[in-house]
Amino acid sequence: MKHANQAKKTPAAAPELPPEVRPGQSVELLKELHILTRDGKLNQDSRRKLKQVYHLYNFIEPLLKDVQNEQQGVSLVDHGAGKSYLGFILYDLFFKALQDGSHIYGIETREELVQRSTELAARLGFTGMSFLPLSVAESTTSSKLPETIDIVTALHACNTATDDAIDFALKKKAKHMVLVPCCQAEVATVLRKNKGKDLGRSALTEIWRHPIHTREFGSQLTNVLRCLQLEAHGYQVTVTELVGWEHSMKNELIVATYKNLPRRRPAERLGEVLSELGLQEMQERFYTRQTTSANQE
Repeated sequence: MKHANQAKKTPAAAPELPPEVRPGQSVELLKELHILTRDGKLNQDSRRKLKQVYHLYNFIEPLLKDVQNEQQGVSLVDHGAGKSYLGFILYDLFFKALQDGSHIYGIETREELVQRSTELAARLGFTGMSFLPLSVAESTTSSKLPETIDIVTALHACNTATDDAIDFALKKKAKHMVLVPCCQAEVATVLRKNKGKDLGRSALTEIWRHPIHTREFGSQLTNVLRCLQLEAHGYQVTVTELVGWEHSMKNELIVATYKNLPRRRPAERLGEVLSELGLQEMQERFYTRQTTSANQE
């Protein structure tokens, strides 16, 4: 028989979280994303993954606050969302504290991932998140998305999907874009196709004469053309490294912010680069999408 004055058992204290986890972060979410183990621990791989996600968040948080300073409510579209690691972390750290109609849309072609993310958001009570089984191009005309979007992200959207994301952002009048391009083969294919006739035209062709150089130069050139395209729409563009992200070889981060800057010079430069390198057939991808305002001084 228990002694009358025996002290009641106190409930076991919740396990102390690793110091890397930010205050207020949903432990259930981190476990669902397999960043935390079932007992709330980090292994070496998940510690690296968490550091990478937070590193990217540090780039995006100031953009979210910039939109907040100008209006009530923030809309963000994440293209090629996959398992929506980025969207969930953004919502958990920033959006869930807001009561102003702010919303994150995850765009992903694989319906099973869309369903899984939808169920997880419902379970966590993340009511300001929704997921759509669409390609990037399809989302541009979808009635399920607002006419304007504040921030567009596209991380490792392969090949022309990044260009579709840029097109989406331009048509949705996005103030900010955050892009990590991946697997860029289209420009390299055109360079390779025209290599024979270009070899005698300019010594610059030596830059992409060898196949490995064609691939790497084509990838580099694609991002240069994208930056000029954005500048030709009045955006201020910053290019940096996304240090420590999952695909270290695809580590270029492009951040664009609409500033209504002069458009004429970058538009002319874009045309000159396409012409100089024998890429005139790429104008539809990079050049003709510009509006008439591209001629603005």
